Amino acid sequence: MKNVYIIIPSYNPDQNIMNEFLKKLKKSFNNIIIINDGSDENYNYFFDKLKNDYIVLTHHINQGKGRAIKTAFNYLLEDHPNFEVAVTADCDGQHSVDDIKKCVDKTIKNPSSLIIGVRNFNKYNVPTKSKFGNKITRNVFKIFIGLNITDTQTGLRGFSSETAKIFLKTKGERYEYETNMLIDCKEHNIDIKEVKIKTIYIDENKTSHFNPLKDSISIYKLFLKYIASSLSAFLLDIILFTLLLNIINTKENILIATIIGRIISSMYNFSINKIIFHKSSKSSKYKYFLLVIIQMFVSGLSVTFLSKIINISSIIIKVFVDIIIFVINFIIQREWVFKKKK
Repeated sequence: MKNVYIIIPSYNPDQNIMNEFLKKLKKSFNNIIIINDGSDENYNYFFDKLKNDYIVLTHHINQGKGRAIKTAFNYLLEDHPNFEVAVTADCDGQHSVDDIKKCVDKTIKNPSSLIIGVRNFNKYNVPTKSKFGNKITRNVFKIFIGLNITDTQTGLRGFSSETAKIFLKTKGERYEYETNMLIDCKEHNIDIKEVKIKTIYIDENKTSHFNPLKDSISIYKLFLKYIASSLSAFLLDIILFTLLLNIINTKENILIATIIGRIISSMYNFSINKIIFHKSSKSSKYKYFLLVIIQMFVSGLSVTFLSKIINISSIIIKVFVDIIIFVINFIIQREWVFKKKK
């Protein structure tokens, strides 16, 4: 496989595990790229020896898994621009050679797609933190991004030169890069195709350098930003509605307060979501404000109607009505307003 490259990011690896893995890999693949991502000085001899049989790229300081993968992409696109397939694999023995071959074959057949090797997290040998982390991320992706992915944390992924160019621009330097890559698939209309692989964990995955607190914050940062922006806009809308309701003395005060409050809060929300959702079309602004107008009148008329038949504060009614609208609004924004055209 002359135009196939295997990319292995590595930081302070278990030398015995990595050597064993590389020996097996070498029997099937000629082109293996190893990125020494700023490992400690006592690893210099280990990586120097690897240079005899493999392509070794070096970061003098630790820059993160995401940066290591991008360094490999950059090397390939500059020095081997006509490469057919690049597959990333972890250095800790989690991925078998047979599974890597599966990803290579799938990528050759689907050069415009991202290929991911997916594990079975119901297996008895899966560490609790991996099982729990994947379950959370799967649900977050389904709700926020609209993607149903079996294994969001997999490091076994297949790329063509076409998709590598796109993912070279993906933000993120550490583990969040692999998460952002999946989000970019939605943004660029890249299909994600799954390949079932063996579920391998050696010694409870203790060789992993994943920091549960620091790296989880990086991974979920995008989703937390959206929640924060949406909640702040929601609170702004409720506060403005409450103030205006006490100022305006007409029969239509609920509708007028809703319209004014929603216009101001939606302008605030759009300016933030423009960044968070990676807005890709000039028509997004018009779609967004068309949606605002519709939900504004739905909210105003619903609160007005319910206030007449339910003997409770119109502010409380508005909170419940707008929570329902918020959920519907989010799905419409994700699937229509900020979605890139194919």
